[in-house]
Amino acid sequence: MASKTDNSIYIEAPIELVWRLTNDVRGWPDLFTEYASTEILHEEGDTVRFRLTMKPDDDGTVWTWVSERTVNPATRSVAAHRVETGPFVYMRIYWTFAPQGTGTLMRWRQEFEARPDAPFDDAGITKRINDNTAVQMAVIKKKVELAATTPA
Repeated sequence: MASKTDNSIYIEAPIELVWRLTNDVRGWPDLFTEYASTEILHEEGDTVRFRLTMKPDDDGTVWTWVSERTVNPATRSVAAHRVETGPFVYMRIYWTFAPQGTGTLMRWRQEFEARPDAPFDDAGITKRINDNTAVQMAVIKKKVELAATTPA
């Protein structure tokens, strides 16, 4: 059964800065608290294929997978999907960025389906994704807003 999440956060920073920092896949281990490393596997035009490795979870498990992201600077949007789907039948992620007042509204929508043999069901992973997204968005907000106020 397909599941979806839809989360957004307001970041008090110009869209150009939010766009640049959040789409720098190489810098994600510094931006997100959950990622140990990113390895760029291929880049062509606005598309990057990369291996993402998470920090060990509470059980000591290290999760890793390959994803592909295509940025669209004209629409300030990103379409991504897992190439190595792991416990998912599929996992697609859409990011959008919109100027709002003096800041930026960043939105993440995810569509996915857990495999029947996954260690979680769709309801469980939906809750986990929503909970973790709130944590990661708050961290990103804090880091980007700090960068916006720090002289270059």
